[in-house]
Amino acid sequence: MGKKEEFNKICKDIKFIRIQGAENIAKAGFKAYKLFPTKSSKNKLLKLRPTEPMLENVLKLTDKFSYNQLIEKLNENQNIINKNLNKLIKNNMVIFTHCHSSTLSRALIFAKKQGKNFEVYNTETRPLFQGRKTAKELRKANIKVTMFVDSAIKIALTKEQDREEKTRPVDIIMLGADAITKKGVANKIGSGIVAEIAKPNKIPLYIISDSLKFTKKSVKLEQRSQDEIWNNKKIRIENPAFEFIPKDDITGIVSELGILKYNEFLKKIKRK
Repeated sequence: MGKKEEFNKICKDIKFIRIQGAENIAKAGFKAYKLFPTKSSKNKLLKLRPTEPMLENVLKLTDKFSYNQLIEKLNENQNIINKNLNKLIKNNMVIFTHCHSSTLSRALIFAKKQGKNFEVYNTETRPLFQGRKTAKELRKANIKVTMFVDSAIKIALTKEQDREEKTRPVDIIMLGADAITKKGVANKIGSGIVAEIAKPNKIPLYIISDSLKFTKKSVKLEQRSQDEIWNNKKIRIENPAFEFIPKDDITGIVSELGILKYNEFLKKIKRK
């Protein structure tokens, strides 16, 4: 395969979510740009998934880093995040998460290897079922997982007295991020509902993310094709891929910069 064909294949795989997750998209986009390092290539890559500032941030590093150096830097950040997250996890905790975050999955697997005993509740995350990927990764690492249908988010997060169940109350919520801004975080659709339920129920909500997902710009929340939901042209279907969590609904951010309150994170980013 020639460079042009490889570049176009990567672009197509990003656009049609064969490559998914902010970090994987950023790595693939960086690699594609190195094949054709032109302004038009960069513009094409940035238009593929508008709610992914990590891609834009790593493309700014193309003059400073080789692909292997970028991977090394991201791995270093992940190792620090692993250790920071491990500090938050207590034995016998119930952790709730939504969708799939490679950063969070790796950190939870690290905690398990460190001897922490905990279980995870997660959602299936329609329409593309990214939650199944999370469940498979964690179960392979011998982490106990209970999956809920998306419509049962409230049931997963709250304990009702009149319901027969085998689940326990959630101790902490951990979500990934597609974009971190000054005002809050953009993450997979459904995350906003999670945050709204968490606050009155006093469940701490942490964002687990590399700081490279931060952007000073306003973030466009991507709308996906209605065909992902139902191939019925007679009915209009709204298929938003992401939604916004206000910073006031977020307990803290776990990144390579530390375990920080939202405004502390913003101050560190500014100094960085």
